[in-house]
Amino acid sequence: MNTVYLDNSATTKVCEEAVRAVVEIMTETYGNPSSLHSMGFAAEMKLREARETVAGMLSAKPEEILFTSGGTESNNLALFSAAQAGVRHGKHIVTTAIEHPSVLRVMQQLEQQGFSVTYLAPDKTGNLPPEAVRNAIHPDTILVSMMAVNNETGARMPIDAAAEAIRESGSRTLLHVDAVQAFGKIPLCPQRQRIDLMSMSAHKLHGPKGAGALYCAKKVRLQPRVFGGGQERGLRSGTEAMPAIAGFAAAIRALPELRKIEEQIAILNAACRTGLRGISDVCIQSPEDALPYVLNFSVPGIRSEVLLHFLSVKGVFVSSGSACAGKEKSHVLRAMGLPEEQIDSSLRVSFSRENTIEDVEALLAGVREGAKTLMRTRTARGGR
Repeated sequence: MNTVYLDNSATTKVCEEAVRAVVEIMTETYGNPSSLHSMGFAAEMKLREARETVAGMLSAKPEEILFTSGGTESNNLALFSAAQAGVRHGKHIVTTAIEHPSVLRVMQQLEQQGFSVTYLAPDKTGNLPPEAVRNAIHPDTILVSMMAVNNETGARMPIDAAAEAIRESGSRTLLHVDAVQAFGKIPLCPQRQRIDLMSMSAHKLHGPKGAGALYCAKKVRLQPRVFGGGQERGLRSGTEAMPAIAGFAAAIRALPELRKIEEQIAILNAACRTGLRGISDVCIQSPEDALPYVLNFSVPGIRSEVLLHFLSVKGVFVSSGSACAGKEKSHVLRAMGLPEEQIDSSLRVSFSRENTIEDVEALLAGVREGAKTLMRTRTARGGR
């Protein structure tokens, strides 16, 4: 049975280039970058090279890149530290109701510490009106945190509008962007886009798990969250995870031209949308202008986990939402105001450059069969 993997927003298969880089660091250039001998120097050069690679993707300076264990740590470091640094200017923070749990749960902690948080809700299409951001910024707003691309629907968030609203306000407000689902998929330039902090993760773009990065503009003064030997400008002490970091950099260097690969993914997304619309009762939650890497749909009447397991038996692997949300119902779809039955039956398809039109056809065949079989079973059981 062929494996059709369509859960790339959760994690991706590590590319060969990244695997080779990881093995090289573990077996050849395995010195500690802080050691003063030649093995340490060789490791330090690999670390410097990786930092330059990440910076190059953002047209940033290498010293503006901090390595972390992934998107969750990058978000935590950015948000807690930015809040602490800005508290003398105000205690108001703006975010959205559809952020990743690693942002929303930090916001809950900050609220317990006395900060005031405004949660902006999307419309029924999943998009966030740009004017909502502008209206939410007050004189005491110290931080706006917004993902570039929603991980469940692919909706593109108005980060440029947020940056413009901050500029117009003349405030000291910092802009943090969770770019975990966007980095390596769309062009990003924090300096041009007036983004102060940006979170990234390796395993979303065919790199290894355990490596991420935080872009921190030179003007931003963060507070350390981990203390020790002073690595990563003293903000994230601890011996660097060089195998994962080297794999991260290798995965970036292996990326095809972003526009070309997005065009390829858009063809798959369009074929999937067309096929799903031909299946009775299917609803599509992702907006038409969403990033094509993500497509969220529902077959009302069939719970998501039931159809998910039906598909997995056929060798087709999708998700019932964010992998980090566990078994909780989608807070994203709930914030969009969708009916409970639609939320309960939602599935997320997420593509990578390794997917093909045959993968889409296998998914559609599985959904058609599942809808027919499972709905019939549900009817025979009296709709329970």
